[in-house]
Amino acid sequence: MSNNGSNNPYVQISPLHTNRPKPMDTVCDALNRCSRKVGKATRRAETMADNFWNHIRIGSSLADAAVARIVQGTKVLTLGGPDILFQQSFGNFPGEKLIKSFACYLSTSTGPVIGTIYVSTKRVAFCSDYPLCNYPLSLQQNQSVHYKVVLQLDQLSTVSPFSNRFNPAEKYMQLVTVDGYEFYFMGFIAYDKALKTVREASLQYHNHSRESSNA
Repeated sequence: MSNNGSNNPYVQISPLHTNRPKPMDTVCDALNRCSRKVGKATRRAETMADNFWNHIRIGSSLADAAVARIVQGTKVLTLGGPDILFQQSFGNFPGEKLIKSFACYLSTSTGPVIGTIYVSTKRVAFCSDYPLCNYPLSLQQNQSVHYKVVLQLDQLSTVSPFSNRFNPAEKYMQLVTVDGYEFYFMGFIAYDKALKTVREASLQYHNHSRESSNA
């Protein structure tokens, strides 16, 4: 310790030890790290909120779309997970495992249909959240049916991102089968993750099939 040069003998100036971090620098570093984490979390939350808003506004009724998400979540909780709901809706192939499910819409000639797309190790399948009343493809008049699409991965030719050129924020996932049928899924709450999951599932399936045929 050294005297500060003033007349007060109780006031002293302590020399700085260069091998120790400055307390204020330590505080600033901690605040900067915290700020970056908060910034990332805020951006993720904003993106999720935007995606959810885009999801529910696609349908003809905001209330119906919001209720559909609640109903679907309740089904998952009641049955014990999306795996059980997937099996109830589509059955189960031997050795098949559900990878992930995503809330979305299927684009149809009569308008977007709200539902859930399931990605498994063998299929990509979609089921509407609500039964559709008086749908043209119903076998009987006044029959309510769930709208379903089931694509085995060996039937899947391409998985491509697609967006509305007039509204780039409106993103689609285009699935094309080996015999030329096209399906467009839209209004994802987690679009990038859904696209990546379907692509990876298709790639892994085809790679495994080639390895099995070459064995």
